[in-house]
Amino acid sequence: MRRREVPAVPPGVDPSALAASLRSAHEAFVTTGALENAVRPVVASSWRRSARNGVDPEQPLAPVDLTTAELVAYRRDHPLAAAMPAVRRLLVDGAVGDGIVTALTDDVGRLLWVEGDGKVRKAVDRVGFVEGASWGEEYAGTNAPGTAIAARRALQVFSAEHFTRSVQPWSCSAVPVRDLATRRVLGVLDVTGGDHVASGLMLSLVRATVMAVELELAAATGALRIGAGEQDPRAGVGPRAPGTARLEVLGQNAGILHGPDPGASKSLSLRHAELLLLLAANPRGLSGEELAVHLHQDHLSDVTVRAEVWRLRRAVGPLLGESRPYRLAVPLYTDADAVRTALASGDVLGALASYPGPMLVRSRAPGVERLRAELSAELRASVLASQDPRALERWVATDEGAEDWQAWQALARLSTTGSPRWARAHGRLDLLSRELGVGPARHLRR
Repeated sequence: MRRREVPAVPPGVDPSALAASLRSAHEAFVTTGALENAVRPVVASSWRRSARNGVDPEQPLAPVDLTTAELVAYRRDHPLAAAMPAVRRLLVDGAVGDGIVTALTDDVGRLLWVEGDGKVRKAVDRVGFVEGASWGEEYAGTNAPGTAIAARRALQVFSAEHFTRSVQPWSCSAVPVRDLATRRVLGVLDVTGGDHVASGLMLSLVRATVMAVELELAAATGALRIGAGEQDPRAGVGPRAPGTARLEVLGQNAGILHGPDPGASKSLSLRHAELLLLLAANPRGLSGEELAVHLHQDHLSDVTVRAEVWRLRRAVGPLLGESRPYRLAVPLYTDADAVRTALASGDVLGALASYPGPMLVRSRAPGVERLRAELSAELRASVLASQDPRALERWVATDEGAEDWQAWQALARLSTTGSPRWARAHGRLDLLSRELGVGPARHLRR
């Protein structure tokens, strides 16, 4: 189960004040061993491990134990080598990559690729954040990629949450990359930069990129196949093997379940659609407690969850297994899979054509809200990284993109001066500048 993360810098919290509080807490810990309440539990646990491992709080060790030739060979044969084109497309290239460095590690925290903003890369080079260096907790102390491996979860490390002081000017967001078939952790995708990297949006972008990478790796290894005779994913059907079911979760048709047999379909209640979506996103299954957390902000009793699942089983029959944890008995694909498959192959226009609107837009279930935000962030990041005026024009025509200043700015920059598209983009930017108080469109750089 993927946890619902709270950003390292919650909305409304002053990053400077939080950093000062953390520096004080860090000093208290390394000098006396005392832990203050300002330290998040996941960070406190990591600090304790770092201290037990004898990590120097002044400087990370981060050894480089491979020669250049050995690193090149190791990267060439590593399963994540196939992931780098998607990582570059979604995070490194284009506007998304400004002011950040993106790193992809192996399953023990060795940095395989470190790419991104040249100025930031030179700065992190000085603390040993370089290709080939081992940034596992046992060497570097608390840091996003190393601690994500230790905790087997997505997380952010903000400023003085880093155990070693030389790394504290930076903030990071990291998400493990898994083999979808075995759920084995292959490595970690990390983004490093300034305070903004500890935002919820950045964590969503990294999560979304990891989801695209995992789908691309699964497709490359044959774990994800489009069955013979099925429609192309761009038609909205998605990657679906013969004899499997499909659930529509996007746009106006959300909640329609298409059974394995041709022509068999039914309209589900919002709650049943939520349950199926959550189980499809967690193929290894969810316990009753986990489902309760995904379904409601407040506490749901085990009796309530069992009743919801019982009603779902009556509605979908053999699609839902009998065992616990609750899991699907057969594969269930969604139209959101079509969007991700297109993105994984670099087809941004195809992804937009498969995206009629947000995921289960009426749902307020926390687990669904997270999945909705991740898909939207993944699509937006891909559109911005594509630098394709056609993709940008389609994105700003959606409800989600209508007030996306960065997308309108990119569209204006990439359009022919004086063209209808250029005029429309500048007109929208002028309107947004008045409504949102952002810089006037005439200052756009071309």
